[in-house]
Amino acid sequence: MASVPGNGSGGDSGSGVQEGRGSSVQEGRLRRSLGFRDLVVYGLLFIAPMAPVGIFGTLDARSGGSVALVYIVATVVMGFTAFSYAQMVRVAPFAGSVFTYARKGLGEGPGFVAGWMAMLDYLLIPAVAYLFSGIAMNALVPEVSRWVWTAVAVLITTLLNLWGVRAAARVGFAVLAMEIVVLLVFVVSAVAVLVRDGAQRGWLTPLTGDTAFSVAAVLGAVSVAVLSYLGFDAIASFAEEVTGGSRKVARALLFCLMLAGVLFVAQTYLAALLEPMGSAELKADPAAQGSAFYDAVDASVGTWLHDLVAVSKAIGAAFAALAGQAAAGRLVFAMARERRLPPFLAKVDPKSGVPRLAILGAAVVTLVAAVWAARRDDGLDHLVSVVNIGALTAFVLLHASVVGWFTVRRMAGPPVWWKHVLVPVVGAGILVAVILEATTSAQVVGLCWLGVGLVVLAVQGAGAREAGSGRG
Repeated sequence: MASVPGNGSGGDSGSGVQEGRGSSVQEGRLRRSLGFRDLVVYGLLFIAPMAPVGIFGTLDARSGGSVALVYIVATVVMGFTAFSYAQMVRVAPFAGSVFTYARKGLGEGPGFVAGWMAMLDYLLIPAVAYLFSGIAMNALVPEVSRWVWTAVAVLITTLLNLWGVRAAARVGFAVLAMEIVVLLVFVVSAVAVLVRDGAQRGWLTPLTGDTAFSVAAVLGAVSVAVLSYLGFDAIASFAEEVTGGSRKVARALLFCLMLAGVLFVAQTYLAALLEPMGSAELKADPAAQGSAFYDAVDASVGTWLHDLVAVSKAIGAAFAALAGQAAAGRLVFAMARERRLPPFLAKVDPKSGVPRLAILGAAVVTLVAAVWAARRDDGLDHLVSVVNIGALTAFVLLHASVVGWFTVRRMAGPPVWWKHVLVPVVGAGILVAVILEATTSAQVVGLCWLGVGLVVLAVQGAGAREAGSGRG
């Protein structure tokens, strides 16, 4: 089947080809086949309902035991970002999400920078998820190296993404249902243990900490916790494939984020009450941080739930990567369609209706990064330490785009000041504070990636000027 164009009224109406550059690749149109449930499934898959499991110990140690508070603050921080996404998706219902929004609100240069920084995370977040899957499967079947499991997960999910977005969504829904069932089993089991045996810590310590409370420590932990949320914004990258208009995308963004926040706070609160080690002990023993959630479950509930959570994490991580890979492919597609990346990446497969070459390109980069990390003992540390910096930078530009589009350029009439100034300014300020609390390695990688992007932008600008003078 040929891919279905948008509603065809031109401009911002969803024609599938973004305005603003006369050289847009006209063949790049995506098929509209996704509903509200599909969007929520993709968002929750990318986030993963049990995302805190892998970093629970790290957050507990960094925050001084205030791990549930960390997720409350992180949800609020990302709530500002989700609100700005909801504003921009209504005026630019196209694939590419933050790249498209920054182009509209700030111009071509900032738009490229936003897309370039987001691409760093859209390529690395799936690599981290694939690595989580490989590590979990290696723990269950140690005879097979974790890099082999990692590569197998990449190949299987890439095939599903190439099959088509609807097919991937159907499989993803089944995986998501499994994760939620396992999470419910954990919640019920944890509550039963707490009622029967009591808590290992004070009932309020997951909110107030089990050591001296520190705002700086909580913010430092938030800079890591946002890793759990990165991906809810991937919903916006499917804007051209949604039936029913951009409002459905905006609702899905906000619903997905709030639901994830509730799930994250609940499971970390309960896990903290079950954790036999204090946050100071975890901080002094970094090796115990990665398995802290599993160890707490094993000690309080039993090995059966430990293994069940491990299997769920292995499968769920692979399909979180599936959603991330799909979003990365659509970001590459959108940038290629605007000639910011090689134009051949903007071609859409007529049978499946997906940007096949863009997905394959993203898959190759992710495969290399994931397998490289899986073959190194410190590979996970390297990836996790740098994975969030690109998206956080892109989110700052997203907030600026809201101000630029609605307030500076006034493209939608008089601005509503609390929506179009207060929320984005506060959201950007909080994100800058979180970026400043990120690790030095993350900041260095982010600056290097930004530097490469600025060079690419300068080369493209010089080429465009030469082409213009040649025509003159």
